[in-house]
Amino acid sequence: MSEQKIGRHSARTITRADLSEAVYQRVGLSRTESSDLVQTVLDEICDAAARGETVKLSSFGSFVVRSKGQRIGRNPKTGVEVPILPRRVMVFKPSNVLKSRINGGAANGSDKD
Repeated sequence: MSEQKIGRHSARTITRADLSEAVYQRVGLSRTESSDLVQTVLDEICDAAARGETVKLSSFGSFVVRSKGQRIGRNPKTGVEVPILPRRVMVFKPSNVLKSRINGGAANGSDKD
């Protein structure tokens, strides 16, 4: 697992393999089945996002696809104005339960996000 510095704390990066291993350890599926399950879940999230749908995971958060219109940007080196084309971006909105856990509060699971 790779690690990166965040502020004064070092945080590790959780990979697809880490998620598969967690499913293997906790659920009891084979490693291959665990890997397939994680891949299926990620594929479903990607497919829904590509269709422009919101993916809402209770007590975790929502992945929302938003459309951004064309705008004028500026090259930071030269200062030249350039058009930025319209595009779709994915935004993650954490639930109140997740926000509470991140900030050290007790998560009660009663979040409606």
